[in-house]
Amino acid sequence: MKKILVTGSAGFIGFHLVKALLGLGYKVIGIDNINDYYDRQLKTDRLNNLDTFIRDNQLDKNYQFIKIDIADQNALENLFYDNHIDIVVNLAAQAGVRYSLDNPSAYVSSNLVGFMNLLECCRHAKIQHLIFASSSSVYGMNTKQPFSALDNTDYPISLYAATKKSNELLAHSYSHLFKMPCTGLRFFTVYGPYGRPDMAYYKFTKAISEGKPIDVYNNGIMKRDFTFIDDIVKGIIELIEKPPAKQASNITSSDAPFKVYNIGNNNPVTLRQFIEAIEAAVGKKAIENLLPMQAGDVPITYADIDELEQATGFRPSTSIEDGLEKFVKWYKSKNLVTK
Repeated sequence: MKKILVTGSAGFIGFHLVKALLGLGYKVIGIDNINDYYDRQLKTDRLNNLDTFIRDNQLDKNYQFIKIDIADQNALENLFYDNHIDIVVNLAAQAGVRYSLDNPSAYVSSNLVGFMNLLECCRHAKIQHLIFASSSSVYGMNTKQPFSALDNTDYPISLYAATKKSNELLAHSYSHLFKMPCTGLRFFTVYGPYGRPDMAYYKFTKAISEGKPIDVYNNGIMKRDFTFIDDIVKGIIELIEKPPAKQASNITSSDAPFKVYNIGNNNPVTLRQFIEAIEAAVGKKAIENLLPMQAGDVPITYADIDELEQATGFRPSTSIEDGLEKFVKWYKSKNLVTK
């Protein structure tokens, strides 16, 4: 089987993806810088869970974890030099919209410098396919719904979104210049067990469970295309060995082997519905602190996933009620506490 490098492998999506890839028989190298953007204990718990899975299934020879920051050019180059890597899935990034208002340099280091380092390594290693994480935030304040990957994304409204749009532009340049197959995935609000504690569903579950108030922005009328982690992983895996071919376009004369897809639930729900589903799963009503919409937020995200479905057969199958019930069940079993 092919060897796959997963960056950000101690992160939420990365952890679940590595586990799924190993279960399918792939050889995997996982890298992560284990930063302190949120409680490192959660990242340690993910890695420990993965170690148990590997040990129970005797997959030790198929997996290696290395602590590396993709912004460290020398370390990344040495990794590629020492290993034959076929496919790269880049999930390493400084995440979060609100955090970017106070810590812009973290986004430049990881999302721009780190991604550029990775592109150079992939180019020289002649990897077969680079899949990289983009974000629904690139659509900014677009009013056309649902968002199509062909829509204009020239007006991001957060630094995080701007770095993700930059990733798409850089990857297309490398794809065009060096014929390197690249696929960008615009994720739409991913949630589930072992999820990030800075995300609303995690904060809400913790607060509601403890009888503490939750901040509800814009009266809860904002809509999000919440997508369960299992559906996201399934979509990524469908693309692993399907690199884009050179393709003509009615938009550009470039025939680069490059493609960007939306990957979401294709069924947005209001924040109000989301809170009610958490309340049902927890078994308690929320105490709400109503606030106006925050800077950098958008009123709705809604993914048009037709192209991804046509290319891979991808179709999400987890309802918001089922997904949140699974998350709350995990939360209660772990009782992790954010810091």
